[in-house]
This record gives sequence, C-alpha cells and structure tokens, in this order.
Amino acid sequence: MENVVRPARRALVVDDEQPLARLVAGYLEREGFEVDVELDGVSAVRTARERDPEVVVLDLGLPGLDGIEVCRQVRTFSDAYVVMLTARADEVDTLIGLSVGADDYMTKPFRPRELVARVSALMRRPRRTRDDAAVPAQAEALVFGPLRVDPVGREVWLGDQEVSLTRTEFDLLATLAGAPHRVFSRRALINAVWGDDWVGDDHLVDVHLLHVRRKLGDSPAEQRFVRTVRGVGYRMGTGG
Repeated sequence: MENVVRPARRALVVDDEQPLARLVAGYLEREGFEVDVELDGVSAVRTARERDPEVVVLDLGLPGLDGIEVCRQVRTFSDAYVVMLTARADEVDTLIGLSVGADDYMTKPFRPRELVARVSALMRRPRRTRDDAAVPAQAEALVFGPLRVDPVGREVWLGDQEVSLTRTEFDLLATLAGAPHRVFSRRALINAVWGDDWVGDDHLVDVHLLHVRRKLGDSPAEQRFVRTVRGVGYRMGTGG
C-alpha cells in the first residue's frame, strides 16, 4: 500500500525580532507545519492573503502596521487561528488584541514549546473551510428566542441578521447552547473548546464571552443569551 502524503499545514509567524521569529518557525516546522516568516505588518497581511495559513503567530509591536491592525485586516478575509504575542503585560493590550479576533495570547518572554502546545490545541478544533459555507441551515439548529445557533453550518442568526463570530467565540457559544441547562465553569469551557491539556489563564473565557455578548446586543444586566452564574461560571439564557 502506498503511503499517503498529507499536505503540510501552513503557519505564518510575524515578528520583527528575526532570531525569535526563526526560532518559533523552527519549532512549528518540527511539528509538521510549512512556515512563512514576515518581519513587518504590511508583509504579514499580504502573505496571509496569498498563503491562507491555518494559524498566525502575531507579535503586537510591529513596524508598518502593528499587530492589532494586522489582526483586524486578516480577519476580513481569513479565519486562521491567531495567537498574539506581546512584550507588554498590560491587560488593556490583551483585551484589545482579543477584541479584533485573536484566539489566544502569550506574553514575552515565553517558552517555544508552550507556544507550540497552544497552537496544537487550537489546531485540534475544526476549521471552517470555503466548502462549509455552502452547508445549509440544519433542522437541529438550537433556538433561544430570536437567537439561532447552527452547529453544523457554524452560523449564528439573531432574527434575520447573521452574527459574525470568530471561531473561538462560536465554539464557546455552541458549547453553552448544546447543553442549555448546564452551568459551565471556566475550566469546563476551556476543556471543551481548547482541550484539557491547554495551559493558560482561565479568564480568557471571560474576555471571549464578553465579545459574544456585545455582538449579540446582550447587556450584562439582561443576560438574555449568556448568563453568568456567580461563583461558578456560565450557562445559556433562554433568549427571553
């Protein structure tokens, strides 16, 4: 029987510290990735468009365009997983980075092996392909008042308007919607979405669900769709 050669997964590493960028690229290549390296924001956007990577490791501080703007532009044409790197531990930078669609973040200095572990956890989650866009809404769509979550087509509708969520935001909402009477702790949501071997700050869940609420027009006071259970975690609301 002939061995089937699977195409390499593509990654894009963007960092103006060339030695660090090459180091990270080397680790990813050993994990089976075909890696492109760019040192500035403008080149990063161009390469992301041309090469369609599955994951982007993106430094926040870049010449030309900073990482925030690169992520914002990449999100207009790609659903690649984005891991943001920052030399600043300031929480505001982290929140801003996640608000434009980053899936995870790490603060420098970091261990390359941990970065690879984070990337591997993201890659175990399904990636919506262009073909998936043709999948029609399914009968098993989950409905909460005016909100409809279609786990097969990976679509979310609020009334007659489609809501654009990142993959991480969708996966968290779909997890809650799939078990609407269950209260999920942060760690349970981490295990369901990132995997039980993910290492990082559990409060990442809070940030992503904050963005889900904003996109659904769900105020903290009403909590129609995503409800906080104080001291425990989150559960799905009824939509009423």
